[in-house]
Amino acid sequence: MLLTSLAEIEGAIRAAWSPDTCDPVDLPHWSSANPACGQCGVTALLVRELLGGELLLGTVLRRDGTRQGVHYWNRLGGGVEVDLTREQFTSDEVVQAPVVVDPPPGPPERLRDQHLLLRRRVLDSLDITQPSQSPVPATGQTRRGR
Repeated sequence: MLLTSLAEIEGAIRAAWSPDTCDPVDLPHWSSANPACGQCGVTALLVRELLGGELLLGTVLRRDGTRQGVHYWNRLGGGVEVDLTREQFTSDEVVQAPVVVDPPPGPPERLRDQHLLLRRRVLDSLDITQPSQSPVPATGQTRRGR
């Protein structure tokens, strides 16, 4: 059986976020009040593994023009953008227009543990079988028998 909806994936991802899946750079700012903080990279990579599409990267600027950081999200087929972590930014932080970036061949070394933990939690929650630690194909996901 295939995944039934983006809402199902989104719910599983949001439930899996924690300080342990946060980008270490953002960890001092992570809180249960802002659980999306520091989750954009690992989340966007996982969404791409599950649904395919493009990986987008935008610079984040403060209203005064200083650089806050970067932000990752996805563009699926048909041009639909999926950004599950945009709410982490304050009204003083503005995400700039994105560029399409090539995804890394695997989780980036700096975020490897966070990515693998998020991935394991989400796949378990969605009951998706995973034959190995290789990325989940964009099509042909299967659920464990019930």
